[in-house]
Amino acid sequence: MAREEGAGAGSVLLAFILGAAAGAAVALLFAPASGKDTREYLSEKARESRDKAVEAARDARDVATETARQARDKATDAARQARDAINRQRESLSTAIERGRQAFREARDEENA
Repeated sequence: MAREEGAGAGSVLLAFILGAAAGAAVALLFAPASGKDTREYLSEKARESRDKAVEAARDARDVATETARQARDKATDAARQARDAINRQRESLSTAIERGRQAFREARDEENA
C-alpha cells in the first residue's frame, strides 16, 4: 500500500513539474509582455512551482512516516501477542508436566503400599 501511495505522489509531482514547464514554454511563446515582465512572471511561477514541489515532498514524507509508524505499531502488537501466547503455552506445559509428575508419584506410592 505504501508503494502505491508513494508512486501516486511521485506521479503527481512529475505531472505537476511537466505541466509547469509546458505552461512556461507557452507563456514565453505567446506572451505580449516585455522581456523583463516575462522574466519576472516566470521567476514568480518558478518559485510557486518550487514551493508546491516542496509541499508535495513534505506531504509524501508525512504519508510515508505515518505508514511506517502504523507498520511498527502492528509489528509491536503482533510481537506482544506472540509473546503472550508463548507464555500461556509455557504455563500450560509446566502445569501438564507437574500433573504428570504428581500422577507418577501417586502411582509409585500406590505400588509401594
